[in-house]
Amino acid sequence: MSTTLEPVRPIELAEIRAAGERIASTIVRTPLIRIELGRDCPDIRLKLENLQPINAYKLRGAANAVALLSKSERDCGVWTISAGNAGQGVAYAARAADVPCTVVVVETAPKSKLERMKALGAKLIPVPYDVAWNALEERSYPEADGTFIHPFDDHNFITGHATMGVEILEDAPDTAAVIASIGGGGLITGVGSAIKALKPETKVFGVEPETAASAALSFKKGSPQVFTNWKASFVDGAGGQSMFPRMWERMKPVVDGYLVVTLEQTKKAMRQMAEKARVISEGAGALPLAAALTGRAGKGPIVAIVSGGNIDLNKFCELISQAEY
Repeated sequence: MSTTLEPVRPIELAEIRAAGERIASTIVRTPLIRIELGRDCPDIRLKLENLQPINAYKLRGAANAVALLSKSERDCGVWTISAGNAGQGVAYAARAADVPCTVVVVETAPKSKLERMKALGAKLIPVPYDVAWNALEERSYPEADGTFIHPFDDHNFITGHATMGVEILEDAPDTAAVIASIGGGGLITGVGSAIKALKPETKVFGVEPETAASAALSFKKGSPQVFTNWKASFVDGAGGQSMFPRMWERMKPVVDGYLVVTLEQTKKAMRQMAEKARVISEGAGALPLAAALTGRAGKGPIVAIVSGGNIDLNKFCELISQAEY
């Protein structure tokens, strides 16, 4: 595989609309619902990406990226690196295109995510988190063959995610702020690109857990940073050990601010969604609601993106039972 990467460039609205048409038969146009949390809370709506066929937003990007591969690239098979949701997205899109798929997967990924990837026909190569993160930077892994699809630093992948931003403003044109979790940065870059193209005055905020807040640290320092105090947590789908310079370059023009929440606030948000909206969210999917509830994104209307719901149910019950009110 060539190591020469396409230069980072803005995502154009025409590309986003074309991606929307391209992936329409694969993804679900997910609902946007209001969550009622009391008179003193901000006006918050939930974008329910946990209702995608793989229960996570990654299908948008994966479907677009796989659809745009050449025949020779498909013939080689595809592989990606994932803590679970990107792997499911690529495996789902690859299966639909009759393309073999391998996932270099973080070995501590939830059992539910591992089982879903296997069910979708993916070959799994479990590795420690550090090894997976290094492979993301190197874009290679010795045991993985085929065409590599980067789970966030890929223009076509990000453009697929951007389709969500169009849907948000079509369904809630009065949106004052959108909050998205940050892992590698693909989700917020895509959504932010669409939002800023259509309604520049709408604020776009990223959110990370306190245990893995490399983007917030990068914003504070003004350059891509390594988060030296990184710790693994139940928020496995967000928060990276470092901010990739290429992703920092993509994010800067479309993100207005970066928020950090505690693990306790995240558990509480998971419980509130379950009790008030009957929504099952994984940790990363609850970060935006947790951030919205701090008031730091304003009074609203705020759209909190529930990026995924892939969590072992026993673990979900354990976490929400620990949430303090």
